[in-house]
Amino acid sequence: MSRSTIMDGNSYRVGESSAAAETEAMVERRTRLLGPSYRLFYSNPVHLVRGSGTYLYDSDGVEYLDMYNNVASLGHAHPRVVEAMAAQAGTLNTHTRYLHEAILDYTEDLLSTMPAEIGQVMYQCTGSEANDLALRVAAAYTGGTGVIVTSEAYHGTSGLTSAVSPALGSGQTLGLEVRTVPGPDTYRTAPELVGEKLAADIRAAIADLAKYGVKFSAFLADSVFSSDGVAADPAGFLRPAFDAVHEAGGVWIADEVQPGFGRLGPRMWGFSRHDIVPDIVTMGKPMGNGIPVSGMAARPEVLEPFATGIPYFNTFGGNPVAISAAQAVLDVLRDEGLPERAAVVGDQLRAAIRSVGDARIGDVRGAGQFTGVEIVSDPELKTADGQTALALVNALREHRVLTSTAGPHNNVLKVRPPLSFQEHDIDRFTDALAAALADVPVR
Repeated sequence: MSRSTIMDGNSYRVGESSAAAETEAMVERRTRLLGPSYRLFYSNPVHLVRGSGTYLYDSDGVEYLDMYNNVASLGHAHPRVVEAMAAQAGTLNTHTRYLHEAILDYTEDLLSTMPAEIGQVMYQCTGSEANDLALRVAAAYTGGTGVIVTSEAYHGTSGLTSAVSPALGSGQTLGLEVRTVPGPDTYRTAPELVGEKLAADIRAAIADLAKYGVKFSAFLADSVFSSDGVAADPAGFLRPAFDAVHEAGGVWIADEVQPGFGRLGPRMWGFSRHDIVPDIVTMGKPMGNGIPVSGMAARPEVLEPFATGIPYFNTFGGNPVAISAAQAVLDVLRDEGLPERAAVVGDQLRAAIRSVGDARIGDVRGAGQFTGVEIVSDPELKTADGQTALALVNALREHRVLTSTAGPHNNVLKVRPPLSFQEHDIDRFTDALAAALADVPVR
């Protein structure tokens, strides 16, 4: 059976579970009805029934601190999003083949947060669809089909995007015209060399595509390399890679599904940390605070060959209810100053994690409310320890804190709370982390 870093690292496994009989029965029913492809977090799965802000509640009323959720990015059940969505649902919900002003107002608002060169937006329902369309747009613009991604990238579940998502595991065959490069390792590579190494790897991949007669089309990258283990610093390190892509006539697609909408703070977009202007920007999960809406924004000249040659329609993409939720998200981000708060509180959180003082915490890195905590067995050799990291995730769950892992060795705790996370939540997390570290034996 194939294993996937993002799907099978922190997951329930039959026969290895610590779940109660009632939970096991629900898992069996789920498997029978939904089939075996789905996965559940934790060796003892969590049965959630309610969410509010940064907190989730299970069927017994137990409260959990959510340190992982980037879907309800503003916070669970944010009242302004709920109110906007409900009001629009009670008025009109149709599709984009009728005129509707809200989508135009929202698009102008969204584009105002991006560089001036990004001038047009097309709407979908999921990040997978946005990345799928971006790959098609890039191919139409460049005339090429070769795509480069990082070695633990995840970009979606459609036919095109699963073929550029090595994190889905060995059971998912990558496209023949896809090449992978190692994700940036800012822990083991000198800061001044991180960008140059990525650029050199991209150039080598482009050369390999050419060797087989494949014209390079696009480099598709999550702007914080979340599945690769989180790489945010040094700010600006993407510039050499960006230049390498354009020198070869390719398109840079910034996948902002995870780092976008103020997540990395204080700016709205992850790519902004590197002072680059992508050719295409894709958005998803946090765009509607959990309501299915996504988008692909592009430079008009990059979009033109596709858009003038192929009519595009997405039945539910950009529908009035979804757009009302998306508009509420932008309004709340500004009104509550969430990107700016993410930057301040995120720095405080990382400092607090470092102060826990356990040698197994090899590195704490990130930006805004996106933190990677690298777990190692030998801090001097920087030896990745996925076994301990997964044990910590399950121990944290027992201390009522929810998070997961990332990276090629599943040894990076991916700490990504809703933007409602505040200073008073920091002690709760670090106390739980210290307790979890005490629970997990040193290997």
